[in-house]
Amino acid sequence: MAAPCPEDPSLERHFKGHRDAVTCVDFSLNMKHLASGSMDSCLMVWHMKPQSRAYRFAGHKDAVTCVNFSPSGHLLASGSRDKTVRIWVPNVKGESTVFRAHTATVRSVHFCSDGQSLVTASDDKTVKVWSTHRQKFLFSLSQHINWVRCARFSPDGRLIVSASDDKTVKLWDKTSRECVHSYCEHGGFVTYVDFHPSGTCIAAAGMDNTVKVWDVRTHRLLQHYQLHSAAVNALSFHPSGNYLITASSDSTLKILDLMEGRLLYTLHGHQGPATTVAFSRTGEYFASGGSDEQVMVWKSNFDVADYGEAVKVQRPPAMLASSSGNETVSILEQRLTLTEDKLKQCLENQQLIMQRTTP
Repeated sequence: MAAPCPEDPSLERHFKGHRDAVTCVDFSLNMKHLASGSMDSCLMVWHMKPQSRAYRFAGHKDAVTCVNFSPSGHLLASGSRDKTVRIWVPNVKGESTVFRAHTATVRSVHFCSDGQSLVTASDDKTVKVWSTHRQKFLFSLSQHINWVRCARFSPDGRLIVSASDDKTVKLWDKTSRECVHSYCEHGGFVTYVDFHPSGTCIAAAGMDNTVKVWDVRTHRLLQHYQLHSAAVNALSFHPSGNYLITASSDSTLKILDLMEGRLLYTLHGHQGPATTVAFSRTGEYFASGGSDEQVMVWKSNFDVADYGEAVKVQRPPAMLASSSGNETVSILEQRLTLTEDKLKQCLENQQLIMQRTTP
């Protein structure tokens, strides 16, 4: 068999320690730690340095469904089927604070880019926003009519996006607490949603095996991928914004080139459903988890030239919000706009299209 060329993603490490299906993974900012949650009710914090011992955090009384490091990496949030959210200090002591307000399984936890707020989603059909430091519940967003699987802040913290079993994706204004738009194109439950690093579009994964990308300003469907043969359980944007990775119950991970609108790689690593996937903060690595109880760490390789650029351009998100002249982002927006539903139009219309769609 031919040796893989250097640009192909490669499996770097795999971690064993969970005693049931892995449900979620997240890297710390400095790449020193990788957190994972499992149906075994435990949270594991793995050290990326070889031969280092992992931390096992016990506290949740039922399956851990979601995990997210704070931007600084000093805190770790988790949600569980026990209806609680916990904020952990990811050190050897593993101390945690319990947040209670949801009345059913918590499916999703996500810190705002400033670390001050946390957004959670639950089977109680609500999205809730919390103050991290005051350890206080702030408000609920309650327009979904079925379980809410996922909720994420936009990079600038002004918007929240949520995905639900009511087959909708909803966009919320955090300040006014109003639903700005509902995206209803999914043919089944929507399992996962996230913002593009530029904040200009969102990608959502569905039980209907699809991934859809929408522009949050025009609310138009930009891209639609039907590449998996089973439900898509999770997705993650590369920090450069050029790539999207997906995890599916068909056991594969797929890497999409968003600029070209095509499939780049299909990765076979997990035995059984791939339940979760996440890029590291620089995009140099990504981690995946599955029903096989495995946590795998992969080296991206395919975008080596962009690592430095990705970090420079996409962090901190606050810079992006104000720097509309940012070259990488504007090129990205042009290309994404062109892929909307205009692929068949001639190149000479490009300028016209950009003028028409630029806000």
